[in-house]
Amino acid sequence: MPYTTVHAVFGRLYAGLPDLGCGIPWEDVHRVGPRAPLSCPDCEGAMSAVLRGGTRFVAHNGKRPGDCRLENESFVHHMTKLVLLGAIRDAGWHAELEVSAPDKSWRADVMATSPDGSQRMAWEAQLSPITIDHIKERTDRYAEAGIRVCWVSPHEQAPKWIDEVPAVQALAPEAGGDWSVNDGVAAFSWSFGAWGVRVTPMPEFVRWALEGQVEPVVSLRRYHRVKRRMDGRVRVLRRGMWWTSASSARLQTEHEAMRRCQEEKKRVAEEARLAAQAEIERVRQEEAAREGARRAAEVEEINRRSRQLEAERHARWLEERAQQVARRERERAEAEERLLREEAEEAGRVLRAEEASRAWWSSLSAEQVQEFFGAVAARARQEQQIQLRIPEELYTELRYGHGAPLITTDGYVYGVARPCPEVAVPSHTFRQVRVFVRNRTEANRLGDLECKELVVLDLPEHEQLHFG
Repeated sequence: MPYTTVHAVFGRLYAGLPDLGCGIPWEDVHRVGPRAPLSCPDCEGAMSAVLRGGTRFVAHNGKRPGDCRLENESFVHHMTKLVLLGAIRDAGWHAELEVSAPDKSWRADVMATSPDGSQRMAWEAQLSPITIDHIKERTDRYAEAGIRVCWVSPHEQAPKWIDEVPAVQALAPEAGGDWSVNDGVAAFSWSFGAWGVRVTPMPEFVRWALEGQVEPVVSLRRYHRVKRRMDGRVRVLRRGMWWTSASSARLQTEHEAMRRCQEEKKRVAEEARLAAQAEIERVRQEEAAREGARRAAEVEEINRRSRQLEAERHARWLEERAQQVARRERERAEAEERLLREEAEEAGRVLRAEEASRAWWSSLSAEQVQEFFGAVAARARQEQQIQLRIPEELYTELRYGHGAPLITTDGYVYGVARPCPEVAVPSHTFRQVRVFVRNRTEANRLGDLECKELVVLDLPEHEQLHFG
């Protein structure tokens, strides 16, 4: 809601002030007849004084024109301006609300003018969000007009732009008392080499700013970090600008110069130390180079002797290696000759075994062979209830002395039929196997054959003739 209007006789009025800012009571403009001649300072439309819920303000008669730029301000914004207005007047300066430039390029919430009229300073109560670029642009407009400016934020948290433009954070009293500046004013401590925030009563700060006792000073980059105890904790703020005194600004400059002087001394001392170290290192390297050359010569002599010994050892190794190769070649040739001889003997043994087997089995006719296998199969059925596979053609195996293996229908070896007596086999071959022969004559020819069981079927020596 608006709090400012223009009276046709008394000029600008401020509804929040007891005397409306011009020495007349509220009752002279509120509900009087005829209606008080009040108009909007922006659109010049007719306005009336309004009292609602104990709050005094002004309003357009009817609807506010769309092109009117008089803003409906919040109570906090209005109170902030009134506090600034009172502080400026207490400092002995003239104060006026809502002052605009002739070309409307700026409009100050509160404009302070020095008693002699030579100086002006704008005070802006900034509550609504604003970008840094925008607030810098508005600050530049004041600078172009030769007007100093201070931006005041009554929010609990300091705004982002507090160190981008001349600004402070204001703190309203909880119960009575004066407003204070909670952030934005600082003093430089030489002993700590840092800025320290100074909470200052608002009237005192306003007076200092108007009289030039404090000015916005850019904080050097090295001093941007500022420690401050807040809510029982130490927090680190980053500020690039402070309202401070000329002495604090000078202390910062002198401290920076002292620090740079110290750094220069440290740099010179460090260069001298590095130069001394470099000289020591050069001498050490020269000594190390000489020592390295001496050791290299010793190592080269040791290596030469080592190479000589190695060459002699290698020559002996080559000689021994040649002897080993020759011996192995002889042994390999002897082994090959022995293997060929054994293979020839084995081939001869196998051939003799096959000839003896053919002679052994050829002594029987095909009918006698079938008779023999039939008798074996019958005995297996009668005594062990085992079925044998009777081969259609005679099949013998050398490992069984060219006897015929008797295989059950289940696939395991039941026994061996008629191993050849002339075929030598290892003694354990038949130890777990039954051996079947036709008659006692064949059994006698097998001699002391070790087997699980020697079964003599007692078949006739010669084929029996059948006459019809």
